[in-house]
Amino acid sequence: MAEQWCVKVPAGEGEKVRQALLCEGALDTTLKVSREGAMLLFPVTAPREGAVRCSFEPNPARPDLPRHELVGGIAIMQERDLPGARAVLASRPSLHTVVVANGEVKGEYRTREFEVLAGKPTTRTEVVEHGHRFIVDLSRAYFSARLSSERQRILAQVGKGETVLDMFAGVGPFAITLAAKARLVVAADLNPMAVGLMIENIGKNRSRNVLPALADARHLPLFFPRKFDRVVMNLPLSGTGFLESAFSLCRSGGMIHFYSLVSEESEHAARIRELGGVVVAERVVRSYSPAQWHAVYDILTMKNE
Repeated sequence: MAEQWCVKVPAGEGEKVRQALLCEGALDTTLKVSREGAMLLFPVTAPREGAVRCSFEPNPARPDLPRHELVGGIAIMQERDLPGARAVLASRPSLHTVVVANGEVKGEYRTREFEVLAGKPTTRTEVVEHGHRFIVDLSRAYFSARLSSERQRILAQVGKGETVLDMFAGVGPFAITLAAKARLVVAADLNPMAVGLMIENIGKNRSRNVLPALADARHLPLFFPRKFDRVVMNLPLSGTGFLESAFSLCRSGGMIHFYSLVSEESEHAARIRELGGVVVAERVVRSYSPAQWHAVYDILTMKNE
């Protein structure tokens, strides 16, 4: 038996949760899923909200593969391991490429360099997520499959007829997901390559109420003086500098979803109060490093007229 973090879900929701965890690259496939009464226990690779430690049996059906994250048909290795990359490529028929990142996400376009270790020499793939299909190019535009459950969580909060602003839209996964219930979604990004892919994804998903915008988020109040019902801010490394713009764009009583890397609980609470917001929820999305985690603040705006 092996100790691992796990999430417990009702058996009736098991397949949906399994697919979401696989899409995020968060399911620990080296261990067997177990059952506890009417609940299924899914082993996950890192702690998350609601996760507990449980004992699992090893999964003999899975080879001992190097740690990696799946994004569509691409596996992202944590280390440069050529034999391991070939083993990962052979482990799933759906994979076409195995890469390793050379450095962190950087620059105003939030891009990252990758080296292809095995398979087709490409960083472009298609991601299937809850009925949507997104064309992604890892080297040209930021995309995180690990936010799949976050997109569904926010979708559940969106009311019919809402106007939504995605300030850092990337290739459009939040915008296209939320368009299923919103009246209008404005999806902005500074990276022209990301906006190009977003336009492709808008067409692929037939999202007629998503308006793409090539724009610096700081200048959005000049272009869109209207007050949006909901604002999404997925810029974890430097989003704090855009909070004031987000408040100016969100109506009083509206909601801002602010994602940030934090080192302590309530790290941004004082600044949010200063701008006239109330934190109604603060959640851990995933672990980022031993000293930091990716958090989301759900903020009710109270003073921005």
